[in-house]
Amino acid sequence: MNAAQTRRAYFVTGTDTEVGKTLVSCLLLHAAAARGLDTLGLKPLAAGAQVTPEGLRNDDALRLIAAATRKLPYAQVNPVCLPEPLSPHLSARRAGKRLNVERLVGFCRGALQQRADFTVIEGAGGWRVPLNTHEYLSDLPKILQIPVVLVVGLRLGCLNHALLSAETILRDGLTLAGWVANTLDPTMPERDANIATLRDALDAPLLGVIPRLPEVGDLRAYATLLDLSLLDSSG
Repeated sequence: MNAAQTRRAYFVTGTDTEVGKTLVSCLLLHAAAARGLDTLGLKPLAAGAQVTPEGLRNDDALRLIAAATRKLPYAQVNPVCLPEPLSPHLSARRAGKRLNVERLVGFCRGALQQRADFTVIEGAGGWRVPLNTHEYLSDLPKILQIPVVLVVGLRLGCLNHALLSAETILRDGLTLAGWVANTLDPTMPERDANIATLRDALDAPLLGVIPRLPEVGDLRAYATLLDLSLLDSSG
């Protein structure tokens, strides 16, 4: 990215829950930092947290904080942290709280005032996750009008999930800036053929293919798996 293309923000969503959104978000942040960009990671809504002396803490949000060069207080990175790992509207209901997209938009706009060169806003679950009876988390990037990066979890069924997700993102009027293929099942039959099918079908660049990575270790070593130059001319 050149100077004219800095201060970019992307919303990272997935074809399902547990498909590697946080992994990809962290790799994007590391790859941007390697290009000399000031980075910021946000997780405006998280469901599933541990009780700590400082309050509820979500592992994904903590990983984003660690990966970003711009260090904000936890409450700014993850302003809505729900205790139970359920769909956000159900986790909020059990916690006696109500979710509202405008509140999430306000949190994100406040954090974006930091004016980092490269910001990743990680979603929760897949694209059409309910917040309440009439709002969805997908309304957040729609209101902010930021491009989307789709994480495709490579396993049986991923073609349908990826194509429907991409179709809905575009129908919602947003730019699909790119997609990432993340290996969930290393023994997946015809993995490369599935990737080739999606490359032909999706009107967005494949930013990278991520193998099954070790559970521990420095993710910066894997940042080269993603090609950020493919985002330079997107949305």
